[in-house]
Amino acid sequence: MELLRHQIPLEVLCPAGLGFTRQDNLLQSLIRMSSSQNILVVDDDPEIRKLLGRYLVQQGFRVQLAATIKELKEQLAVHAIDLIVLDVLLPDGSGLDICRSLCADRSDVPIILLTALKEDVDRIIGLEIGADDYLGKPFNPRELVARIRAVLRRRGDAGPPATEPRVYRFAGFTAEPHTRRVTGQDGELIELTGAEFDLLIVFLDRPGRVLSREQLLDLTHGGEDDVLDRSVDVLVSRLRRKLGEQQGVQLLKTVRNGGYQLAASVEVASPAS
Repeated sequence: MELLRHQIPLEVLCPAGLGFTRQDNLLQSLIRMSSSQNILVVDDDPEIRKLLGRYLVQQGFRVQLAATIKELKEQLAVHAIDLIVLDVLLPDGSGLDICRSLCADRSDVPIILLTALKEDVDRIIGLEIGADDYLGKPFNPRELVARIRAVLRRRGDAGPPATEPRVYRFAGFTAEPHTRRVTGQDGELIELTGAEFDLLIVFLDRPGRVLSREQLLDLTHGGEDDVLDRSVDVLVSRLRRKLGEQQGVQLLKTVRNGGYQLAASVEVASPAS
């Protein structure tokens, strides 16, 4: 906890003259005053939970708090949540398990994992099961806010909506950004996580172009630091598996010393056409 609090001065997170004895009432008052995206913070450390809650409210978000998976489910049942900040280690279960469960239930709520895991392979697990991003502890709350805004922007929950819906047709598939759905030739739904869908749209907007890992990271994560190059490899591998091959040729080709390329023609049309 001390490491988190030292990342940003306590007076920023807790305004001068306000003691911890009244912080719950203050936080709820601030939450009621906000009308922006609703963020669910799930962490079993009460100080981290409340400090993050206050800081996010000061940044213009509405905030719900939960300490356990049980409380997380209760919050989802009564609130419209735009994004979940989810600690991996919780007293009644694993954040990875609940992340996997939410994705299996076709939840479209993006998830940012908070993890103390140091190994790259452990962090990649979170991306593989459907998390949109992760942040290692200790962290700067400013970075968390930047990542929250980046994920919401990628998911289309921030900024003005597109002026006109469009669909992409490629290799027998149809991708609809306005509904975030991908269907196959027979109309079957192709289950994609939020991060997978975002990466697919990057390729569909640039058919035939060779995109390096750095370009893909910049286009999907907005140039954020501390994002693994291997996370792109993981997402591409998952997209290949779900989209399959066309006449023995992978839709997403690996270009040696270059990156990846969408090897299919793309037609952009309106939903009604």
